[in-house]
Amino acid sequence: MKASIKNIFTILSFLTFSISFAQNIEGVVTTSENIPLEAVNVVIKGTTHSAITDNSGKFIIDSEGRLPLTLLIQYVGYKTTEIELTAIPVNPIQVALKEENELVEVVVSSRRRIEKVQDVPIAISVITGKQAEQTGAFNVNRIKELVPSVQLYSSNPRNTGINIRSLGSPFGLTNDGIDPGVGFYVDGVYFARPAATTLDFIDVEQIEVLRGPQGSLFGKNTTSGAFNITTRKPSFTSGADFELSYGNYSFLQAKASVTGALGSKVAGRISFSGTSRDGLVDNVATGRPTNTLSNQGIRGQLLWTPTVNTNVIFAADITTQRPDGYAQVIAGVAPTQRAAYRQFNAIIADLNYQLPSLNAFDRKIDHDTPWRSNQDMGGFSLNVDTKIGGGTLTSTTAWRFWNWDPSNDRDFTGLQVLAKSQNPTRQTQITQEVRYAGQITSKISGVAGVFFIDQTSQTDGTEESGNAQWRFAQSSTSALWKTPGLFEGYGIKTDANIRASSAAVFGQIDWAITDRLHVLPGLRYNFDKKDAHYARTTYGGLQTTDPALLALKKQVYSDQAFDSAIDNTDFSGNITVTFKASDKINAYGTFAKSYKPVGVNVAGLPTNSAGQPLLELAVIKPEKVYHYEVGVKTSPFKNSIFNLALFQTDIRDFQTNVQAAELGVNRGYLANADKVRVQGVEVDASFVFSEHLTVNGAVTYTDGKYVKFTNAPLPLEETGAPVSFKDVSGTALPGASRWAGSLGGELSDRARFFGNAGKIFLAVDSYARSEFSSSPSASKYLVVQGYAIFNARLGFRASQGLSVHFWGRNLLNKDYYEQLLPAGGNAGQYAGVLGDQRTYGITLKYSL
Repeated sequence: MKASIKNIFTILSFLTFSISFAQNIEGVVTTSENIPLEAVNVVIKGTTHSAITDNSGKFIIDSEGRLPLTLLIQYVGYKTTEIELTAIPVNPIQVALKEENELVEVVVSSRRRIEKVQDVPIAISVITGKQAEQTGAFNVNRIKELVPSVQLYSSNPRNTGINIRSLGSPFGLTNDGIDPGVGFYVDGVYFARPAATTLDFIDVEQIEVLRGPQGSLFGKNTTSGAFNITTRKPSFTSGADFELSYGNYSFLQAKASVTGALGSKVAGRISFSGTSRDGLVDNVATGRPTNTLSNQGIRGQLLWTPTVNTNVIFAADITTQRPDGYAQVIAGVAPTQRAAYRQFNAIIADLNYQLPSLNAFDRKIDHDTPWRSNQDMGGFSLNVDTKIGGGTLTSTTAWRFWNWDPSNDRDFTGLQVLAKSQNPTRQTQITQEVRYAGQITSKISGVAGVFFIDQTSQTDGTEESGNAQWRFAQSSTSALWKTPGLFEGYGIKTDANIRASSAAVFGQIDWAITDRLHVLPGLRYNFDKKDAHYARTTYGGLQTTDPALLALKKQVYSDQAFDSAIDNTDFSGNITVTFKASDKINAYGTFAKSYKPVGVNVAGLPTNSAGQPLLELAVIKPEKVYHYEVGVKTSPFKNSIFNLALFQTDIRDFQTNVQAAELGVNRGYLANADKVRVQGVEVDASFVFSEHLTVNGAVTYTDGKYVKFTNAPLPLEETGAPVSFKDVSGTALPGASRWAGSLGGELSDRARFFGNAGKIFLAVDSYARSEFSSSPSASKYLVVQGYAIFNARLGFRASQGLSVHFWGRNLLNKDYYEQLLPAGGNAGQYAGVLGDQRTYGITLKYSL
């Protein structure tokens, strides 16, 4: 009996040992130069089970019977590697880690294939999702601090313009009747509304910023460049990230993302982002701060892999913003050429009113009309990728919507001049893109596709005068202007609708004449159609039949209606020659002919002396763009990048925005400038001096001018002049700084925190730009002075487990404007969009 028990125990022990031995996974970790790495952390993803390599780089880890599983190979200063295993390997795994700071290894997909960014003959900047998170760049407005060629101007989400190299959108207030020149794509889906750039990023993997026309690569025509944003995809390996930030002004930001398998061929990912903050401007009339943040967004994705060659991703997202915000603070008063009694200071003196402060950076307002900037944006998309032959066929179908519900105080004072200024908009779009990208022959590769978009936009607006309107509108000394109740409650109801459709066929090939010399021609055919309806109807005010009083009312608001319909076709294209002189030098030259489609005015038109709308301004000519660029991308030594680009862009019939002196022309109107030229130089550089020190920087010089613009609007100080237009040929384009740059660096060292291997780091970055005009026609009062801001971060980061860092933005508490804009009616006062004062806080992140 004892012998039998002993034999059974021996057999069980042997089986246990055998099973245990069979579960062990062995491996060797080295550098890319085959040097063994000691103390590398090897983790089974989704568990706390780990092992450490010895001085020979060897490790042994127990699989614990978990199959399939993913090994995470982590080492400070090197990129984390994931290895998926479906069976216990017979031989030791050989793992060669790549250095974390191998900058030349950054890859992009902008040309619809995976390639190193240094091999792409396009001026392009890449911000990884990790970089964006670490620098606090949670929207495009923060990205401009990392890519100085980007400019974003936003007096509220609707009135947002994004430019690259000072081109893309007319500077100032937004008009729905034109297309942006900078494309904005998220996972291949085109976002038609510039307001999308004000929303928080959700679970971003990488942001690629392409500069210059890209019409032969992207579905929607882009004359100035494109943002190509990719989000993190669902994974069959379980994982999760949680992040929480807290700062002054009660700043609170939470992010979460969870992914994993839902079946043998289905994986999912759900991501959330929420941001809130107290106001940065005090409203002394209400007793509470305004310009708050209140953003929430959620994005879900399902990945289906029916075959090894096909991926199908269904994605849906919705983002909401409910800030008490976007209030502008009066920055100054410009004397106009109107009579003395029509000057702003004389007007408010007659009304016994004083501004709450004469210094904009006291950050005080007394606005009586509530500020509301509510917006909802969302939609869904279906993306199918299938490998066919030597390439991939991609279909991207999407539906999106944007709802805008605003309230503004366009006089920027506590007076009831404009009691209401509300132009809510509902926009929907449907897009479809089909393209094939891949190797055609041994010497030729390329991309070809078709694209279609149909979008509608409906605005039902209200603008209404208050009890102080009579004094601001007063244009004579007649006592009739003081008639009680004449303008109080007098306003307009607006019905503005636009339907825009666009279809295109595009393509580009890459012909490898030799291994080093490539020629890349591209073509595009576009069809665009726009139908617009505009009608406004007056209401309210004193009900009278007196012709003299009715004439005064019509000087403020009048009925107006017009319809316009236009379509246009265009051939455009580009040719690029690229020569790879060596493995470290890649030069290219590009010529591109591009165009921006026709535009239509859907925000009212200025009137002639008879009070009739100037219908010749209802349709805006398309832009014709001619772009020239040469550049060189180099890697002067290991882990370094130094890139240089010289460019010139000429635009005929440049679409520009004009701020009218008439209140009834909501948000300004569009016009064509005869010719514009932008030329400049860009330098991008990144250097890894050691595993402890990295430095990166970028600088751009831009000279943007109106070559010919003879019918420009009058600058603010010339309001009231006997002429209606001004020749501003030779003057600077609005929003164009001659110099802009960014500079940053990081010191780091290996460390362990709560048992996790990672890095302790100190990072500093800065952004600066020189002065720029903030008016379509140069005004000495509407010049934003140059400024520089400095940010810093100190903390510990790890690929897995807990990371923590402290951060500060605008550490020197620099007072600066992001934009200046005149009040409605051009009475002389102008307001500023203020840059944020000093902010600071802490961020905690936990990754599984």
